[in-house]
Amino acid sequence: MDKYFLKLSMVISAIALLSTTITTVYGQQSSVQIMILGIAQDAGYPQANCNRSCCKLFWEGKHEKRHVSSIGIIDSENNEIYIIDATPDFTAQWQRISTELQTPPTKPSGIFLTHAHIGHYTGLMYLGREAIGAKEAPVYAMPKMQEFLQTNGPWSQLVALKNIKLKSLTHNESVHFDNFKITPFLVPHRDEFSETVGYTIEGSKKKVVFIPDINKWSEWDRDLKAVIADCDLALIDGSFYKNGELPGRDMSEIPHPFVEETVALLANLSPEHKAKVFFTHFNHTNPLLTSQDARWELLQKGFNVALEGMKIDL
Repeated sequence: MDKYFLKLSMVISAIALLSTTITTVYGQQSSVQIMILGIAQDAGYPQANCNRSCCKLFWEGKHEKRHVSSIGIIDSENNEIYIIDATPDFTAQWQRISTELQTPPTKPSGIFLTHAHIGHYTGLMYLGREAIGAKEAPVYAMPKMQEFLQTNGPWSQLVALKNIKLKSLTHNESVHFDNFKITPFLVPHRDEFSETVGYTIEGSKKKVVFIPDINKWSEWDRDLKAVIADCDLALIDGSFYKNGELPGRDMSEIPHPFVEETVALLANLSPEHKAKVFFTHFNHTNPLLTSQDARWELLQKGFNVALEGMKIDL
């Protein structure tokens, strides 16, 4: 019983801290919102060829599918939808977010890409002739990412057939729309095929930072604590909970910041600043994806887990 009331009090505290940040489903909503479309790492959940306990929860019908990390921006005033990262789960994610509008658009008003790893751009295939057959859907990308799409099939076919129209991004230069602006910024990551960026999305009320992939925070030329202090909410890389999570693999070859490391780095933040932090982009092995107890433990430390379908009022 004590454990139950502890969890209940934690929920109440979390709601109090977040009441000025997260949009309630029943309250008055802004004309611009962010929607969380996916929280899993590139390969999704469950992951192919995984019969470990984490994925068995899905195979045995005890846990729901989790879609690959992506967020969408809904501008209901202009009946527009923008997506950050086109994932392998694009079909389900587009269906979910497009039906938020009374007159759903037939294609995204813009797709912003972070980098050229499989979970972040391969959903572009659904804009091609075998699927939507889009007409010049705007795809915003950094220079190396653009070159990658232009010079490698089948993505080059999307360009040649004008299913997509590439638009240039520049580090720290904002793209302005009627009701919000979005700014890319470079982050260190495994850049085999393209550079990697995070994004800042700013509406009339709030500023949200989205960093689904990054190497260790110490490799970045910015101070994470200062970034959090300067925004209203930060969706950040939570790929792995701790070292040793992948038995038999050298995790130094996968240099994401472990959640435990990030929590330690931010331990001295105020409760208000900690409450801004939402982890996302979870590997299938990460207990934050499947374990309620792991989420409670993180919440008790003042931090949060992104949830699919969650909306943020900009």
